Amino acid sequence: MKRIFLFVLTLTLLLTITSCDGSKGDTDDKQVKDKTNQEEETDNNQNVNTNDDEDKNIDNDKNQDITIEEQVIFEGNDIKVTATGLTNDDFFGPSVTVLIENNSSNNITVQSRYSSVNGVMIDSLLSADVVAGKKTNDTISFSADSLEIAGIPTIKDIELSLHIIDAESWDTLIDTDIITINTSADSSIVQEYDNSGHLAYDSDGIKIVIKNLNSSSSLWGSDVHVYIENNTDENITVQARDVSLNGFMVDPIFSCDVLSGKRAFDTITFMESDLTDNNISDITDLELKFHIINLESWDLIKDTDVIEVSFE
Repeated sequence: MKRIFLFVLTLTLLLTITSCDGSKGDTDDKQVKDKTNQEEETDNNQNVNTNDDEDKNIDNDKNQDITIEEQVIFEGNDIKVTATGLTNDDFFGPSVTVLIENNSSNNITVQSRYSSVNGVMIDSLLSADVVAGKKTNDTISFSADSLEIAGIPTIKDIELSLHIIDAESWDTLIDTDIITINTSADSSIVQEYDNSGHLAYDSDGIKIVIKNLNSSSSLWGSDVHVYIENNTDENITVQARDVSLNGFMVDPIFSCDVLSGKRAFDTITFMESDLTDNNISDITDLELKFHIINLESWDLIKDTDVIEVSFE
């Protein structure tokens, strides 16, 4: 399953590169124009996609020397998962190598969920099929792009949950508690979080910042980058509702899970087909509401008022 995903991702990248016709040039790398509601520490000139490596202190080699101790991260129901190492050689990004032993009577699939690095939600990839009585070596891979956008040069700690299902019926067998893996990185390292941008919502322990608009690095069309901070005791999902660009209603791709006490850097993605259908070559105005729900129960936490943002 992992190999299929990586193949599709690679093919998509190649098709995107070869099909570019420059039609998105007018919407590349725009800053938020209306910044009246920002916090004092907000830097108007920051851009998550154009910061220099030196400014963000990004060094792709820093994780090469970081290690983890071999450790059992889950054992139960005749299933054992051992983290055996940390590598930076995976196509997707840095990876935790794992040994999965299935001594149960079920054929199983083991997946990773709700992963975070240094307190930031980061996309991870693991989907390992293990027949009853067998074992396999696999990797939990963390998106290098997500780590760079979050400004994480050194992996200090990793948190995640394992989702284990029956490979035939897809019935859930186990959802583990959050697992913490500490690395050999200096424990005194303090992770900084770039929350600059337009403060769209800040209430009851949830903060949402609209950072900027970018099209040059988007696979699908145009991306609005957002920062979300969850200081509540609930795990939340944040979605976008009633969205319009330049006055035209559109349906973006956006659903961001943020566990209690965590942060996230994510994108609200607008498909190129929607932009073309509405003759939008230059995005200047965005209106939307944020729909915030409990991640587990889907109970409503908050529907925000309409948020208006202009780009320049």
